[in-house]
Amino acid sequence: MVRISVDVMGGDFGPKVAIPGAAKALERHPDIRFVLFGISAECEPILAQYPKLKAASVFHHCDVAVAMDEKPSQALRRGRGKSSMWRAIDAVAKNEADVAVSAGNTGALMAMSKFCLRMMANIERPAIAGIWPTLKGESIVLDIGATIGADAGQLFDFALMGGAMARALFEIDRPTLGLLNVGVEEIKGQEEVKAAGQLIREANFDTIDYYGFVEGDDIGRGTVDVVVTEGFAGNIALKAAEGTARQMAEYLRAAMSRTWLAKLGYILAKSAFDRVREKMDPRKVNGGVFLGLNGIVIKSHGGTDAEGFAAAVDVGYDMARNGLKDKIEKDLQKYHAGRPVEGAAQGMIDEV
Repeated sequence: MVRISVDVMGGDFGPKVAIPGAAKALERHPDIRFVLFGISAECEPILAQYPKLKAASVFHHCDVAVAMDEKPSQALRRGRGKSSMWRAIDAVAKNEADVAVSAGNTGALMAMSKFCLRMMANIERPAIAGIWPTLKGESIVLDIGATIGADAGQLFDFALMGGAMARALFEIDRPTLGLLNVGVEEIKGQEEVKAAGQLIREANFDTIDYYGFVEGDDIGRGTVDVVVTEGFAGNIALKAAEGTARQMAEYLRAAMSRTWLAKLGYILAKSAFDRVREKMDPRKVNGGVFLGLNGIVIKSHGGTDAEGFAAAVDVGYDMARNGLKDKIEKDLQKYHAGRPVEGAAQGMIDEV
């Protein structure tokens, strides 16, 4: 049984999406037990429409819902101990749930997660890892927006955490990993990235196959299972890819409706277009994983629908079932002992 706590009030649509999404996830994974947190008056009428979900859930009333535009500091002051977001995370901290899922305010969710769960030993900064559709299937990209900038030591930690997530999600023993850079040559890129590459190479991971530097177009190609970067570049890459997918969809829609011949061609090739649409559907890969915390927290897109929210719950289910937290802790314990922690990043940069 996997216990999943849900911030039902999070996101643009709150319980109108979170509850149907949880119900969809329960259909796929009957061994889930939900702990739901929300405002009773808004949640219970919707929950009553899903008797199977209600039977597999415990609902807790909360007085406060964190707004999507609320500053993290304000959300902490107003929602500490009583908001649906806080209590969903706190359920993980108290071992009442294995994973928390929220579509709410990203900054507030990260702030509350760090406060409730604390950082893992030896981890300076958390990262958000996203699942990325590729020509070969799926890959993991981190960080996609938790923190801006990262030194070599922090990128080294991101590599450890991303590799552990790939083993948990894809169930492969030795995922391939690359550092995002402006070129594949060793002399190119920021000094922090070059130093991180040297640290990773010298660590000689037995749980990760280090590929080297990768470029932006390698993400979609699926050149590696895990792409590591800092949050500024990762978030821009994510938003650019999402925007390009929407742009291409609009181009196709306009082209297919321009003439009667184009419309006929669309009808004849509809099954092929449906497969392309499914591949490009961002809902299928919804769910960013907060890494580096003493617990698993999944961030769903705030504007997603029930199908997208269910996908985020699926990610949380897989992470809990496959022991993500234990895998990260074991790798950190093993490989941090073998590298200098204090001043490691600056020392490597000075050498370069």
